[in-house]
Amino acid sequence: MAITYDTSRVTLVDHPLVQHKLTIMRDRTTGTKQFREIVRELALFEGYEATRDFPLEDVPVETPICPTVGKRIAGRKVAIVPILRAGLGMVEGMLDLIPSARVGHIGMERDEVTHEPHEYYCKLPRDISERTCLIVDPMLATGGSALDAIHALRSRGARDIKLAVLISAPEGLKAVLEGDPDVHIYTCAIDESLNENAYIVPGLGDAGDRIFGTL
Repeated sequence: MAITYDTSRVTLVDHPLVQHKLTIMRDRTTGTKQFREIVRELALFEGYEATRDFPLEDVPVETPICPTVGKRIAGRKVAIVPILRAGLGMVEGMLDLIPSARVGHIGMERDEVTHEPHEYYCKLPRDISERTCLIVDPMLATGGSALDAIHALRSRGARDIKLAVLISAPEGLKAVLEGDPDVHIYTCAIDESLNENAYIVPGLGDAGDRIFGTL
């Protein structure tokens, strides 16, 4: 039976360059260096989409030709929050786009038997409640780690939360969207399903191992 979820809170970033780079990432022969570089590049693509709704304000500016009125982001503060460890691979791409963002960290460890996540570390900016929070993690499989990270931020006052992943499974999308009524998810691909070991199919293997070369 097909898995259904609130598609209005899911943005699929399927630009042709994104699809091209995802194919390289999926290839088992792609090396650590190239894999890591593409994770960073795709994070930047997703950052564009995740910040599309940022409000703008008018600002006077003088070009070499004449005075005019331009636009700038109206005071929006951002926190990038990677889920350790694989989420670290997406941070630099996001910072390339939003260099003034603060960076928090949430550590989640998956029990290899139950597949349930456990928080072992959380360090966030003190003003997290005033920031748009971009949680980043390459894979959204069962949704357990992402949902726990969202709840961790909510419990510390965060109100505006977005989740950016590279590849997601329908099971994970459904779990996260049903577990939090306000979060919006950005993903570069929605794959078929999860296998018996809760890995995404066809997926790309363990993103953390491939980013850090610990296969």
